Amino acid sequence: MKLLFVASEAVPLAKTGGLADVAGSLPKALKERGVDAGVIMPKYGSIPDSAAAQMIPLATFTVWVGWRQQYCGLLKADIEGVTYYFIDNEYYFKRGGLYGYDDDPERFVFFSIAVIEALRFLETPPDILHCHDWQSALVPYLLRTKYGHVAEWASIGTVFTIHNLKYQGVLGTQQLMDLVGMGDEIFGYRGLEYYGAANMMKGALEYADKLTTVSPTYAEEIQTAQYGEGLDGLLRHRAADLAGIVNGIDTVSFDPMNDPALVTPFRNSLAKKRRNKLALQRELGLPESESTPLIGIVSRLVDQKGFDLVAAVLGELLNEEVQLVVLGSGDPHYEGIFRHATESRPDKIKVWFGFNDSLARRIYAGSDMYLMPSLFEPCGLSQLLALRYRSVPIVRETGGLRDTVRSYEEGTGEGNGFSFAWYNAHDMLYTIRRALGLYRDEKTWEKIVSNGVKEDYSWSKSAKAYMALYQELVSRRKAAELSGVN
Repeated sequence: MKLLFVASEAVPLAKTGGLADVAGSLPKALKERGVDAGVIMPKYGSIPDSAAAQMIPLATFTVWVGWRQQYCGLLKADIEGVTYYFIDNEYYFKRGGLYGYDDDPERFVFFSIAVIEALRFLETPPDILHCHDWQSALVPYLLRTKYGHVAEWASIGTVFTIHNLKYQGVLGTQQLMDLVGMGDEIFGYRGLEYYGAANMMKGALEYADKLTTVSPTYAEEIQTAQYGEGLDGLLRHRAADLAGIVNGIDTVSFDPMNDPALVTPFRNSLAKKRRNKLALQRELGLPESESTPLIGIVSRLVDQKGFDLVAAVLGELLNEEVQLVVLGSGDPHYEGIFRHATESRPDKIKVWFGFNDSLARRIYAGSDMYLMPSLFEPCGLSQLLALRYRSVPIVRETGGLRDTVRSYEEGTGEGNGFSFAWYNAHDMLYTIRRALGLYRDEKTWEKIVSNGVKEDYSWSKSAKAYMALYQELVSRRKAAELSGVN
């Protein structure tokens, strides 16, 4: 089976979020299962020089974007055992960042068209194109409409993964028609019209053979008006083709036994883990104490991540016997709240604004608990990393948090963390206080931590689920081809 991931970012080359982790890690896990899995992505100017030096030119061709002919280069490189293809156009992609530009819709219309045109220059076309998020959502649509006449591509199956439904690639109707070079038919039956505008993601939701998202609960949530972002009706219509598969983490890169960022390597020893807590307290200027529970947060400081709840009860939380360490940046309002708290309660809370990968790892390793009270969370990787580093998650029951964190039950001794259902600050505070109370019972706490150790958070489990989906799709496409139905 030959599989090509179509993604706007992938580790270790370019990353802004969880999409990059999936696009960079899942192909490697699939290759271990015998799949010929590659990735095609833009050639950003920010890609490391060491990777750019490995790129080999394959072809140059022209892509029509509206009335303009745009240069496109296709390059190839082997990165960490995975074949990467790069769409090259310096006007669109040689910029300081990946997204956030006024012409983002045009940039990724170009990318989508270029990906399809690039198929002509591959030795053999893939069996499946696996597209991710709005930046590649036009690929399934264009493959079946504008390029539907290309017979050799008729058997290619398409999978589309929603990483966050909130971001859909919405633009003006005339603008999209101009960019893709199509007329009013683009908004007809199974078209891309969206409340008077055009919606790029809708193209994939209508035309991809299979739809996935990054957790079973999120797959259910996005079929409701509350979480469906205006597309819940279409998602309910496609429910039979929609699957939720939880992301994994790179358990080799994130290994507390072999992490150079940590002071003391550890596996399951709470005594060794707490040496990392003492080191973290020392590093950040908090009072050093093994017995004081330490709560960690590594996150964007935005509403989606539940920081309105944290802000509402921060004073009450800091009155508990607890320390809080926060790493992140985002909304100036929340940065200001945390800055003030750090100045007024330096013995209780420390905040690092920005991102620091080594410090993030030390927070996972040094914290006893990890707080993640998200308003919504399609999958979430932080709770999985916390569990990997034996930090007990405290989460709200939404999306992937609900699927990966099971609240501890004192009667049965089951559960790997703590959770609350209602998006309410005092429900969160009650749950934190419950965790703090059980932390004081060493035997119970060891049981909760050991429950988390039993889980498999690697990409291997996710790859197995994707393999089943791919195999079903390939069989379906072959049967359709034999019967003469596309």
